[in-house]
Amino acid sequence: MPQHHQEPAPVSEGSVPAQPGAPGHEDDSPGPLARTAALGQEKDSRPGPLARTAAPGHEDDSRPGPPPPQPRRAAVPALAWLPPALLVLGLGLWGISLPLVDFRTMDDYGLLDRLPVPFYASLAVLTAGFLVALRRAGTSPGWPLVYCVGLLVALKAAPAVLYDSVRYPWASKHDAVVNTILGAGELRPHAALSGNMSAYDQWPGFFTLNAALVRAFGVESTAVYLNWAPIVLGLILLPVLVLLYRTFTEDWRLVWTAVWIFQLANWVGQDYLAPQGLAYVLHLTVLAVVLRHFVRPGSAGRLRDRAALDPAAAAVPPSTTTRQRAAGVLILSPLILGINAVHQLTPVMLCVVLAALCLTRRYRNLGLLAVTGLIMLAWNLTMGRPLFLETLGTLKDSLGRLTQNSRAGYTGQLTGPGPELAGRAGIAMALAVVLFAGVAVLVRRRLTRGALPLLLASAAPVPLFAVNDYGGEMLFRVYLFGLPGAAFFAAAALVPAAAGARRSRAAATRRRVTAVALPAVLLALTAGFLPAYYGKDAMYYTPPAESALVTRAIDRMPAGGLLLATSGSFPEALHRYDEVEHWWFCEQDPAENEKMLADPARYLSDRIPRGVPARIVLTRTQDVYTAGEGLLPAGGFTVLRDKLTASPLFRTVEEHPYGIVLDHTPSTTTPGGAS
Repeated sequence: MPQHHQEPAPVSEGSVPAQPGAPGHEDDSPGPLARTAALGQEKDSRPGPLARTAAPGHEDDSRPGPPPPQPRRAAVPALAWLPPALLVLGLGLWGISLPLVDFRTMDDYGLLDRLPVPFYASLAVLTAGFLVALRRAGTSPGWPLVYCVGLLVALKAAPAVLYDSVRYPWASKHDAVVNTILGAGELRPHAALSGNMSAYDQWPGFFTLNAALVRAFGVESTAVYLNWAPIVLGLILLPVLVLLYRTFTEDWRLVWTAVWIFQLANWVGQDYLAPQGLAYVLHLTVLAVVLRHFVRPGSAGRLRDRAALDPAAAAVPPSTTTRQRAAGVLILSPLILGINAVHQLTPVMLCVVLAALCLTRRYRNLGLLAVTGLIMLAWNLTMGRPLFLETLGTLKDSLGRLTQNSRAGYTGQLTGPGPELAGRAGIAMALAVVLFAGVAVLVRRRLTRGALPLLLASAAPVPLFAVNDYGGEMLFRVYLFGLPGAAFFAAAALVPAAAGARRSRAAATRRRVTAVALPAVLLALTAGFLPAYYGKDAMYYTPPAESALVTRAIDRMPAGGLLLATSGSFPEALHRYDEVEHWWFCEQDPAENEKMLADPARYLSDRIPRGVPARIVLTRTQDVYTAGEGLLPAGGFTVLRDKLTASPLFRTVEEHPYGIVLDHTPSTTTPGGAS
């Protein structure tokens, strides 16, 4: 790519050329003197004073040196073999490591201490290869893309390849919903199903889509491909992120670094086979279209002048007329409707983001915001009416409770080495990304001015902490929706401005610092991702024998029976959810659970409705989950199991190394429980 003064600049490969008149050009003026100097380099074998001014760093200006482009042409082919070689080596190490993973014996640290050395080495090699490919991102953007795909596979495909059951026990709930829709052949949004399960018929888009896929593929259920969802959704999200970032920068190095950071920082586990993952992709798609095609005429002001922009910034997209924006609203309406059909919270996030964009003259599109709000309200008052009204009724209890609403998980109290490490790693990752993003906002103010809409879109979800806790997940959702912009600005802090933009000593120092900081930060984020994503896998992986035990227990229950368990986070927990009632009796205040442990048999028996056949299922996964999430004290699950087994109020139906099934047999009722 052409460089100013034809000087090789190693840190700038793939960067955009400096623009004439760009701010901060201290020694690189595009005026007549620079043009005369450039001509002097080409035609005059005796460089004069102007040539010496334009080409600093020549030791002897009395005789011409070798043409600067020659070393570059010699160096690039010499390094061209590195990206493919490191990619093959990295993925090869990853493939070699998988048979060495003993996932069935996971303990305190989940999958983290079961991953062998070649697995960690593969991530280091892929990071090194990405950094090499990044140097030529402007001329060979394909290699950074391939590396981003390779990173996605290396980070998240191991469970899909290894596990012989569904990762995330609660993901089996979505499989149960799809099976129920296929079995019933209809939606029942207003049916009174236990545990608000009717909400999945009120927002059925994701489940009807997967029901169609199950029928089209001829497979038994979504469990066949469920573990591959993070890879599929990640691949779909890649071009959306690139489109979003290219709206604000022409520097491919910055684009791919932002994508890389996004993947490393996306540890929250919201990309499994769930409505949230699909709705998130649709949300970012709508955002990318709005940012590229909804610019109001005359609103960009000074940003139309390259002199007002960062050298790496992209020009503001062309403005559109009122008629064009109206047509854009019509085109986006099906996508917005799709978001509303898939998920409850994402439409709220979209409205909040569009409202934040209205704070700028560039994207003050009140019509689009109104249409989005009306579609959301119409859906909530029709298909989603039951849950919508119930949620409104709870707002008075949650409104303004910032501490409660921002807790992580049901109790916000992770216990055990693995969960505690995962929690600390997640917090450290979030703080690191936000810290580097803040540095870029302060240091690269011209880039921030051009990318202000992206900054506003990322900060917009934060006030939702004041509204609701979303079942202990609001913290993760706010982080997830703010991550695309945070990753972009964090990358801007680590990728130096294009060479030639500044030739000051301070700019040179920043480039040297970032040359060291970028690989160090990427490796640190990789190290943080692993415990944050895999540190709790002991509660995410369930042996098939445990799933079979649960399925048998529920299949033998009569319709209308009551299933009891400590929590709903175990496989097949919602099998036959449209026929069986559920009570997750430990999903309450931990203090109440300690009171329950004093006499669990009497505590539960007194609360089981008279005459209702009830069955308790206690499994290994529940043991790990209640301990890791702080629902029960250390050893509490064993105490619970032993006391229930010894009580005459409950009879053991089936016992297995992975769990136990007990029937409620109170002496005051006629036996009518399950067989």
